[in-house]
Amino acid sequence: MLRQQAIDEVSADIAEVGTLMRALSGRYEGIFSNLHMALAATLARSGSMADAARDAAAIADAAAAALHASLPQQPVYACGSGCNACCHLYVKLPPGVAAAIAQDIETRFTSAERDALQGRLLAAAAATNAAPNPAALRLRCPLLGDDDRCSVYQARPPSCRAFTSTSVARCRQVVFDAGSPDIAVEQNPAHFRVYREATFALEQAARARGLPDQQIGLAQALLDAMTPAG
Repeated sequence: MLRQQAIDEVSADIAEVGTLMRALSGRYEGIFSNLHMALAATLARSGSMADAARDAAAIADAAAAALHASLPQQPVYACGSGCNACCHLYVKLPPGVAAAIAQDIETRFTSAERDALQGRLLAAAAATNAAPNPAALRLRCPLLGDDDRCSVYQARPPSCRAFTSTSVARCRQVVFDAGSPDIAVEQNPAHFRVYREATFALEQAARARGLPDQQIGLAQALLDAMTPAG
């Protein structure tokens, strides 16, 4: 009887915890459903797609910060100012982001800085267009400054915001070691998912406005956005 009582108590305890974990799993998924709805509702009211990109970034940044502060066992990132291995990866921009970056450039860059940037963008776009697989390219981002810092950090794309790492050495190996094609930089799933939702929301907002919704390589997208219409 004592043995059976112990079995019953342990089994009941585990069953109760299992029920709580399943409920918590559903609630965790609800975080991203709520994020999706909040992004969609906000972006539908944004004045322009550039405004939508800024709104999406602000909401996603807040969500990512809350997840990192509130959820247990969050990783300690090795990312820091001047760490630029990921700035050699191919980046695509969802709708609105290029326009937001172009506006930031117009506001803060000198004429000489804009001219120099355009030259770097043209070179990067040419290399990308000539590559059979642009995603395999390892090119220094045209927006990376001489100090190895992003020159448009506050307006940077969702994919740049999404990328995190716990190892600078792993980043450099993935990006610069051509003999290591099968390794990857492990991402924080929740953090990455937040910015994926922001990207989807921008695509959805563009479709709702009858605008192109595809993502475009950073260099070409910025050249298009920086070129006066007409």
